[in-house]
Amino acid sequence: MEAQEEQPPREADTEPVVTSGIPEVVPRALRGDPQSLSDVDAFNLLLEMKLKRRRERPDLPRTVTELVAEDGSRVYVVGTAHFSDDSKKDVVKTIREVQPDVVVVELCQYRVSMLKMDERTLLREAREVSLEKLQQAVRQNGVMSGLMQMLLLKVSAHITEQLGMAPGGEFREAFKEASKVPFCKFHLGDRPIPVTFKRAIAALSFWQKVKLAWGLCFLSDPISKDDVERCKQKDLLEQMMAEMIGEFPDLHRTIVSERDVYLTYMLRQAARRLELPRASDAEPRKCVPSVVVGVVGMGHVPGIEKNWTTDLNIQEIMTVPPPSVSGRVARLALKATFLGLLGYSLYWMGRRAASLVLALPAAQHCLQRAAGAWPPK
Repeated sequence: MEAQEEQPPREADTEPVVTSGIPEVVPRALRGDPQSLSDVDAFNLLLEMKLKRRRERPDLPRTVTELVAEDGSRVYVVGTAHFSDDSKKDVVKTIREVQPDVVVVELCQYRVSMLKMDERTLLREAREVSLEKLQQAVRQNGVMSGLMQMLLLKVSAHITEQLGMAPGGEFREAFKEASKVPFCKFHLGDRPIPVTFKRAIAALSFWQKVKLAWGLCFLSDPISKDDVERCKQKDLLEQMMAEMIGEFPDLHRTIVSERDVYLTYMLRQAARRLELPRASDAEPRKCVPSVVVGVVGMGHVPGIEKNWTTDLNIQEIMTVPPPSVSGRVARLALKATFLGLLGYSLYWMGRRAASLVLALPAAQHCLQRAAGAWPPK
């Protein structure tokens, strides 16, 4: 992270830089060139402080999985439950133990606002599923994807209502802790949510969409905090995933498996060797392995481990396939049905209103006078 000119950087000034692209991993001691010796010394001093805090054998929670890159960089993936106080504690402990160079979270630019909202505001926002939110989702993602997003927001609101807890607390804790670590960057590592929803909708048949929407609309099972904490156990989570795969395998592929690939790619991009600043151009370049903390849902951890050493191509999972013929027909049929029902409702309401108006005594009197004034044939 860049230091202010003619002033050594301080820990309190190291606000994490939020990025969603490929990270720039070369820390710099000065905004301009050439670098002065005092600035390099200040950088090295802060780096030494950071390395002293970094434990060689960190005491990590059981929810942390350690991965090693080819260049020796280390990635500590914290598997979390999104509605969990224990997950927040796990994230804080991991960041303090390893003093990372980069923190990567399972968020995209469309959900980054939750990082700086307070818990009360988030709780209110998560509970309210309004017409305005529906219109925004439809404008952003299209009709079908927008409706599906609102149904999933309804599920989140149901969990929020049951637990009295706003989602994403572990990401906010990660953002706060990253700001306390010198030269620590903060990256958004998830695929943009409009791409995920559009690919998910395109992967489902018409009847699968109806079945999924029906299940989400009538979700009302009570959820306890113990249920959420049990989700941090891999055996229970894998059982839940197996049930989901059996019913909607294409949905699992787009919402879970493809995002596993994307998250793995972003973690690998963050885990690059760091080039240290030099006092002069004559000094040889020196690089050191980086330390990265990833904060993701527990359901993504097995996929990240599986993909860690494989060649990844994220271009394939960033494209939105065109709608199928059956999908276009179903969409037209849905619009025609909606317009037909709207037209019939307006017609029925008009007839009903006319009947009520004509039944009024004043209206009857006016009609009689009009009939009397009409000349006979």
